[in-house]
Amino acid sequence: MRVLFFLLLLASLFASPSAIAEHAIALGYTPKYPAGFSHFDYVNPAARKGGELLMANPDRRTSFDTFNPFILKGTAPAGVADLIFESLTTASLDEPATSYGLLADDIRVAADGLSVVFHINPKARFHNGDAVTAADVKYSFETLNGKLAAPQYAAALVDVTRSEVVDKQTIRFVFKRKNPELPQLVGALPVFSPKWGDGTPFDKIGLQAPVGSGPYRIGPYDVGRQLTLLRDGGYWGRELPVRRGMFNFDRLTWRFYKDDLARLEGFKAGQFDFNVENISRSWVRLYHGPKFASGQIIKRDFIHHNTAGFQGFMLNTRHPLFADVRVRRALGLALDFDWLNRQLFYNQYVRTDSFYSNSDLAATGTPGEAELKLLAPLRKQLDPAVFGPVPMPASTSPPRSLRANLLAARDLLAQAGWVYRDGALRNQRGEPFVFEYLDDSPAMQRVVTPWIRNLQKLGIGVRIRSTDYALYQKRLDGYDFDVTTLHYSDTQSPGNELYDYFSSKASRTNGSSNVAGVHDPAVDALIDDVVRSELRAERVTAVRALDRVLRHGYYTIPHWYSRTHRVAYQKTLQFPATLPLYYSPASWIVATWWKPQ
Repeated sequence: MRVLFFLLLLASLFASPSAIAEHAIALGYTPKYPAGFSHFDYVNPAARKGGELLMANPDRRTSFDTFNPFILKGTAPAGVADLIFESLTTASLDEPATSYGLLADDIRVAADGLSVVFHINPKARFHNGDAVTAADVKYSFETLNGKLAAPQYAAALVDVTRSEVVDKQTIRFVFKRKNPELPQLVGALPVFSPKWGDGTPFDKIGLQAPVGSGPYRIGPYDVGRQLTLLRDGGYWGRELPVRRGMFNFDRLTWRFYKDDLARLEGFKAGQFDFNVENISRSWVRLYHGPKFASGQIIKRDFIHHNTAGFQGFMLNTRHPLFADVRVRRALGLALDFDWLNRQLFYNQYVRTDSFYSNSDLAATGTPGEAELKLLAPLRKQLDPAVFGPVPMPASTSPPRSLRANLLAARDLLAQAGWVYRDGALRNQRGEPFVFEYLDDSPAMQRVVTPWIRNLQKLGIGVRIRSTDYALYQKRLDGYDFDVTTLHYSDTQSPGNELYDYFSSKASRTNGSSNVAGVHDPAVDALIDDVVRSELRAERVTAVRALDRVLRHGYYTIPHWYSRTHRVAYQKTLQFPATLPLYYSPASWIVATWWKPQ
């Protein structure tokens, strides 16, 4: 009887009596797919398994030197993180923020929101045959939250007090405060075996094959040239509703190209199966020829409903040169997007006007009543302009003009103490206004050059510095740059990642995503409002207020975005009839497409 009493007491400590077992959890709304659903709507459950998908490196990583994507040092190939490692939950591409069980088959969020319990599917297995256990989840959590992992994880997990092994298949996470996103955050953490690396310190694990539980494992590779992932024939989760109809290729092979032109020519020559094009000029002028005319290569714009994400010139406000908001605003006035869109982009882009363009998360007009409830307590810390219209990027569409914008920029610079004399824009000490633009690819130079030309009219000098990816990333991690181009991934439900992007703490942490150096207590408070929000409507309001304050800070010079994904692919590929709502094209193709024979 004493033993039974102890077990009951233990159970009461680890799970709230009012906690309800769930197959999925969502942020402020009911999940689309009910318990016992068969498969996601955007997959074909009858898709043929087999064949090989040939790809090119999807980004600027022209090589790799590690299979560990969770550390600061080294370059891991694209795909490893998502295809080899799994998490307790996985997202749906039909919803802004729903997590469905993957490694976990049961999710219980405590009634007070201060803990969550996951039960691990007894069938879950690592590639080495070991069962995935609660101890493995705890090990992964503590490793990612430790000093040897990239700092983004610790920043995101700041409100997670601890993880507790309840039993072999049950793990509990305890939170410092109520934050509706935290159960989803810990559910999305990658899980790996302690046997990975055979005792090597985590930040020293390089090309040792990961011990994950995902649908693929490391296959043959040649550093700097090629990498193949092999589909695990005994993959434990292949019949799960969240996996049915997915990961259909037996082999995924990436071939590495040194530049965009070589990659495109390789695609036309049939060296790989699809290409996602991000450069409008190339899409219009280079995707043609006999293979396109015959239908051997298909060129298509795929509609999406993604938040645009954010791309722009990032100004390093840690440097005194960019500390004055008037200077930052003036630099933005010199970018003539309308000319760029007309002359270089074939009018294929829309100007980014928010950190959340193309969505209901973007601030518009003046603050509404709901936003004012969040902004009013911060009034003493905010520029009064925040309570007026939200700033929009400079335009040169008539009746506005570049000349008028440059005159306004000159006045702002003069107010900040910068005056043109002796052939340059100078401060009171006579020092010229000169900065370096840093990038790891020449692709942006045709865009940067017109901006530089306009800045020169103001007396500002700019040096362009292009480096390899590894050095570029090292300089960004140490904030050793003036201005660069950066892209923040799109999200339909912003949350804890905002601490890494914009918090004061992250601005002082090397390797964080707060590249611009945003350091503002009002921003910190609004991030707290976002992550505390429980209902979808509350989160939208808090994100709008945050977006409004960030835009008034002029930390970046916004670029542009496309409302479609531009994809060219070999006719041998097929895809499901129903498109997802929110997706990135490359990962969608890898996860859901197939070859009919």
